[in-house]
Amino acid sequence: TIGGYLIQRLLDLGVGHVFGVPGDYVLGFYKALEDSDLAVINTSDEQGAGFAADAYARFHGLGVCCITYCVGGLKVANTTAQAYAEKSPVVVISGAPGIGERQRNPLLHHKVRDFDTQLKVFEQLTEASAVLDNPQTAAREIDQVLATAVRTKRPVYIELPRDMVAKPVIVDPAPSAPEQAGSGADEAVLQAAVAEVVERINAAERPAIIAGVEVQRFRMQRDLMQLVEGSNLPVAATILSKSVVREDHPLYLGVYEGAMGRQEVTDYIEGSDCLILLGVFLSDVNLGIFTAHLDAGRVINATSERLSVGYHTYDQITLADILPALVEAGIAPRTLDAIPHPPTPPACFPVPDKPLTIRYLFERINQFLDDSTAVIADPGDAMFAGIDMTIHCASEFTSSGLLHLTGLCRARVYRRATGPARFTAVGPRWRRRVPNDRHGTGDSRPLWLTPIVVVLNNNGYGTERQMMDGTFNDIPDWRYSELPRVIGAGRSFNVFTEDELEDALLTSRDDTGSFCLIEVHLDPTDSSEALQRLTSTLAKRVR
Repeated sequence: TIGGYLIQRLLDLGVGHVFGVPGDYVLGFYKALEDSDLAVINTSDEQGAGFAADAYARFHGLGVCCITYCVGGLKVANTTAQAYAEKSPVVVISGAPGIGERQRNPLLHHKVRDFDTQLKVFEQLTEASAVLDNPQTAAREIDQVLATAVRTKRPVYIELPRDMVAKPVIVDPAPSAPEQAGSGADEAVLQAAVAEVVERINAAERPAIIAGVEVQRFRMQRDLMQLVEGSNLPVAATILSKSVVREDHPLYLGVYEGAMGRQEVTDYIEGSDCLILLGVFLSDVNLGIFTAHLDAGRVINATSERLSVGYHTYDQITLADILPALVEAGIAPRTLDAIPHPPTPPACFPVPDKPLTIRYLFERINQFLDDSTAVIADPGDAMFAGIDMTIHCASEFTSSGLLHLTGLCRARVYRRATGPARFTAVGPRWRRRVPNDRHGTGDSRPLWLTPIVVVLNNNGYGTERQMMDGTFNDIPDWRYSELPRVIGAGRSFNVFTEDELEDALLTSRDDTGSFCLIEVHLDPTDSSEALQRLTSTLAKRVR
């Protein structure tokens, strides 16, 4: 069937979990999902499902969100837009009114304007889309759309009318595997590009690498480290790619973020006479609100779309082509002078009854992290203060989405997730079918996740306060620490002082079987040094 074929192709691509919220237009496919080998994770609302699928995609390779038509689908427009902007391969599957019930254009519930309104919205937010309204072509369309997600690392959209789910499908007896990264560039052009890049690197006195988020998206960390360690070239990350390199690695410089970052990292990177950018997003926040000073004539810039060497562009050559080729080229190892390294986290000695500050909070969380901990930072000061934390494992830090934690916990089932957040209400309880119960004979049991969520309660929008303050920055003072009582699971801590934080962290670490929420009360005017540098720049633009 069309629904069965879509499920099988997701399994073939290594997907293990689908996040979503059911509704009548997608119930038939939801039942097929429940009876399959995929684990269905129901979230509290569709936006949460979208963010969870995004996180799962970033850590696992491909994420899936399944929702109903319009009332559900339009709620994941924002999460899909984020996935598109940050190259996260999410498959959005939406139910829709049946083809047979659309005759004479009836005003069906959830319909907005026309039956294809939602499709038109997602065409602007995804790399490819398809409506599975023809059993003759559905299998081919599924393969093409999923292949696009795998190849481009961007979201795609599949709309499944409810009367098409059980229709027999015409299947290619040997569907081809989705094309992986790499453009299949002309070998002569690639060799010319490699020769030019190697010549530039060898001629430079102080070459350096900035590894961007595309290295993570295209699963090229191994190639990156072979290049770094084989050539002994120092490497920095960006805000979006933090933890692309294990941050205690001797060749790791730190996060480069223009004037917002540590001065020694900025000086080293901007003083390089040959800067190799690998998969870097040249966006405003990623470059310190464009405070980065990078001389284009000294930059080698490889992305998933093209390669530029100084002012010379190779449109046929991509990151996936050039990075493995540089590893094979055998660049001569460098003898390095002293290079900057991330500072060692200071020892924290809690002072009884001393009010918490942002600085102490993140210094203590930094010391709290270990090899078993992955970190998600909410936008705002949770992200900017988190930039200076030391992540002990490669690719175990991410930021952006408000509800990434669900997807991270499923994609990294062997790790404890810690999520510094500002106002994010996260619960540990999502319902799923009993494992291996493929015929629906068992009961639906809760799926218990055990993240540690740190809520930064500063009574409002702290980022905006520093740019332009007003009552619009105030928010209701929820009792976040009471959320476990609402959820009916987990434990919480209401923290005002350094010693209370110490007790909360140590207790949460020991209690590995429970979701833990730590509500940290902060002065509304307190912020990290990184955020202060950012907002001072942004404030000039809004006034």
